[in-house]
Amino acid sequence: MNIKAIDLLVILLYLVTVLVIGIYLKRQAAKSKNDYLLGGKSMPFWMLGISNASGMFDLSGTAWMVAIMVVYGVKSIWLPWLWPVFNQIFMMVYLSMWLRRSNAATGAEWMLFRFGDRHGAGLSHKIIIAFALLSCLSFMAYGFIGLGKFIEIFIPWKVVRAFLPFHLPPAYTAHFYGILFTVFTACYALLGGMKSIVWADMLHYLIMVIVCASVAAMAYMALPGADSLPVPSGWANLFFGKDLGLDWSHRLPTAAAKLRNDSFTPFGYFFTLMAAKGILASLAGPAPNYDMQKILSTRSPREAALMSMIVNIVLLPTRYLFITGIAVFALLYFRQPGISAAIGTDFEKILPAVLNTYIPSGLLGLVLIGLMGAFMGTFAGTFNAAQAYFVNDIYLRSVNPGAGNRQISRISYLSGIVIVCISISLGLLAKDVNSILQWIVSALLGGYIASNVLKWYWWRFNSSGFFWGMLAGIVCALVCPYVLKDTLPLYYFPLILGISIIGAVGGSLATKPTEMEVLKAFYRTVNPWGFWGPVRKEVLKSDPSFSPNKGFARDLFNVVLGIVAQTAITAIPVFGILKMPRETLVATAIFLTSSLILWKTWYKNLPHQ
Repeated sequence: MNIKAIDLLVILLYLVTVLVIGIYLKRQAAKSKNDYLLGGKSMPFWMLGISNASGMFDLSGTAWMVAIMVVYGVKSIWLPWLWPVFNQIFMMVYLSMWLRRSNAATGAEWMLFRFGDRHGAGLSHKIIIAFALLSCLSFMAYGFIGLGKFIEIFIPWKVVRAFLPFHLPPAYTAHFYGILFTVFTACYALLGGMKSIVWADMLHYLIMVIVCASVAAMAYMALPGADSLPVPSGWANLFFGKDLGLDWSHRLPTAAAKLRNDSFTPFGYFFTLMAAKGILASLAGPAPNYDMQKILSTRSPREAALMSMIVNIVLLPTRYLFITGIAVFALLYFRQPGISAAIGTDFEKILPAVLNTYIPSGLLGLVLIGLMGAFMGTFAGTFNAAQAYFVNDIYLRSVNPGAGNRQISRISYLSGIVIVCISISLGLLAKDVNSILQWIVSALLGGYIASNVLKWYWWRFNSSGFFWGMLAGIVCALVCPYVLKDTLPLYYFPLILGISIIGAVGGSLATKPTEMEVLKAFYRTVNPWGFWGPVRKEVLKSDPSFSPNKGFARDLFNVVLGIVAQTAITAIPVFGILKMPRETLVATAIFLTSSLILWKTWYKNLPHQ
């Protein structure tokens, strides 16, 4: 065990600092509902962008990305399209602006803006609350698992059991650590609301920059050259054909077994399905979690778009400096006892195994803070989103609409305690990081896509269609894992999508359209492109000076170019650490060229407010 007293002192100092931030901002957060849930919509876009990126730098996802980098090599850059990472490009180009124009406090409140609140329109409001709470709780359980598995490697149970008044089987060590840090995180998130989360995320991101640069520099110096890694042919190649073409059988049989068990084959077909699902998911806009709450917390639609831009710039290069550095250490020293044990049992434990073996004391404390802070930021942001739905869309709408600030504060605390208890229970039931991640991104979000694409682009889509589309998707997402056992969730995503579309379109056509006045108010405010012909005609009748959105072609071009730029900025640190200068220069040139074009075609066309 490499952790020393100085590392524990650094961790304790960080935890105290974060708690002080929560206590200091408690009074500001208590001023109003918007101050608590949205930071008063007063924070600058760059702070919210860095906070959002910090929350996305989650521990469980990073452990998974290190595992796939070791096995899949540079091609692993494509696998986060499962989430999909390029949804931030869609957000940057146009969707963040569309969402922010609503002035809503949550995604459920946005539903009332889109569909009104008459003739059964409240159905969409209720189903999105159910989905939001389910997805938030799932993501919190996902973080809970990753944190526990991470901490137990650095602080074995034998170190702490002598200080505890109760007996706990070693098999539950990860759960104990998960509960401990989950409760601590909930404390500072409860105290200061959105502002305390953003300021804690800023501190965390600063630490992560130092950590990622240090780990990358150490890996770069340790690596003699790109061809010195014990990897199969094609490992360092970004591109692929129908199959991956990676043969680990002679070098690392456990990696070959992981390739088989992941079932991402044939990779060309898997990639096509993953990209198609990712595009549809991106067209749907952000899921109702911390990402949406940060967008709704911005000061204007322009700043909402700029916030999403910041996320792409500050998250991916920093994260891949760290991921690639850890992967290099793992491959250089894969025969060493600690790393060999991790590779032989669970690739998700490679990250803590490398840190525990090769990161020096002092820096190790910062690394642990960075990765624990990643968990805390993700958990706190998701926790805040779940609270927002409970307080704003259940309590204030259906239980006590006239509640004062003191009552709102009390129900916020109470709901927070309930949410934490449920998320811990879900974390105790889940098997591992990858299984819950696959279910979230491919199954649960698969049920979200159809209704949430149609709500932006088709005027005839109504609240009943939204309800039945979402309900069909969520039920399928819950049932499919039991009916289609041992099947990768992405492969039954088309089934979930198809059933959701039938429910969404059928539910809409079988009921009356949304009232024209509601549609006109939505269209005039958001001004989306898409199939809005009848509504556009009505708006122009009453306001001939209205200028409809004709930016579809430009937005499509900017999205494609943005994805190219995002992929390039992700590849630059990977190729750089692997000492591949030609590929690094090509990726840099592509990124700079794409950015220059986007400056002219996107940035210069942003609204002034």
